[in-house]
Amino acid sequence: MQISSSAVSLNVDDVAASSAFLVRHFGFQEVMAADGFASLARDDAGMNVIFLRRGLATLPADQRDSHAAGMILAFVVDDLEGELARLTAEGVAVTMPLTEEEWGERAFQVRDPNGVIVQLVDWKGAGAA
Repeated sequence: MQISSSAVSLNVDDVAASSAFLVRHFGFQEVMAADGFASLARDDAGMNVIFLRRGLATLPADQRDSHAAGMILAFVVDDLEGELARLTAEGVAVTMPLTEEEWGERAFQVRDPNGVIVQLVDWKGAGAA
């Protein structure tokens, strides 16, 4: 098997709101969109983020009403404190403050308008190898 690209697909109630959030605050570009669907990309992200409207008839029946609950959309960044300051200045509510784990992971979280968790991470903590 050869994988040519990767994507994460998340079911949300308001596709346009989630798409606009990633475009405005995280520099993604909407590369494809239709009613109930948006695909977003960044050259450096290594994957596309796809939003699907809950209830979309093209989804299998057992997936149509699911919401992107429990999923964390995580991005490793170079300047975690700088991103925290930028997002705060842009009015994005931080829903998990900057934390540091004993294994060196540092992270904070925000949520998009549909409740999708976006976590920014670096591996510069005291326990990092």
